[in-house]
Amino acid sequence: MQVDPEYLRQHYERLSDEALLEVDRADLVDVAQKCYDEEVSRRGLDAQQQNARLESRIISSPSSAPDEEEEAVDATAAAGDKPAWIEEAACVCSYSVHPGQHLAPECENARDVLQAAGIPCYLEFHEIEQRNSPEPTHDWRVLVPGKLNLRAASVLDQEIFNPEIEAQWRAHLEELSDAELRAVTPRLAYGGLFDRIERVTRAYEEEMALRGLKPESR
Repeated sequence: MQVDPEYLRQHYERLSDEALLEVDRADLVDVAQKCYDEEVSRRGLDAQQQNARLESRIISSPSSAPDEEEEAVDATAAAGDKPAWIEEAACVCSYSVHPGQHLAPECENARDVLQAAGIPCYLEFHEIEQRNSPEPTHDWRVLVPGKLNLRAASVLDQEIFNPEIEAQWRAHLEELSDAELRAVTPRLAYGGLFDRIERVTRAYEEEMALRGLKPESR
């Protein structure tokens, strides 16, 4: 699948300086490295800043004991006080990491997007025991107040996940022949999403009608 340069540019533009410098350039393909370098240069973030940021990452060394690794990661999770709504929090997305690995840039990006939309959030480090694996799976969870769960999920869809789906869809369409392109439609490929929209819209309109309410004009 081809990588969409425009999507990559928009993705890096949305990242904070800190999240941008968290990206390991060596892990990127050539086109992604080019887009990444352009964004770093545009912001005036030089190599020294990048190296300093990379050195400050919380990454376990081979000689680190397991307890020391977990304490290092937990220290990052506890950087901010837990909010009062934490007991009723909902997880809107999560990103898996290896034991002792630093905070995923994608997780920071999700936090930045939510905060920009005025939605409070908290990053929590979570450990899940795996029956068939000698090592536990660790997740960074993005938590929001339970009452803002749907709104937060919608914001993340619009700002992060939908652009990713669009880029994948565009790349897929480019690979189709003319005959294949004519045979496929968005409703055929994403029928489940269209059905979901129709169902939630119908449920909302029926509940409004049941209460004798009219939608607010906007």
